[in-house]
Amino acid sequence: MPIIVNLDVMMAKRKMSLNELSEKVCLTLSNLSILKTGKAKAIRFTTLEAICKALDCQPGDILEYQENAKKTTNR
Repeated sequence: MPIIVNLDVMMAKRKMSLNELSEKVCLTLSNLSILKTGKAKAIRFTTLEAICKALDCQPGDILEYQENAKKTTNR
């Protein structure tokens, strides 16, 4: 899929753990982990808004489009 999720990058920049972000956005660790690893098929705008608010960032800081993106297990 050409959409790359850079959630791990923003979390590192904000020095926020997965547990802390999970609490702030009211998502389970497993659902947040699915999103972080790029395995999610969709994201609700309300979830994206909550994540952006918690990380003080823009949606474009988290989501990136790359036409020839390869699937990786690290994202």
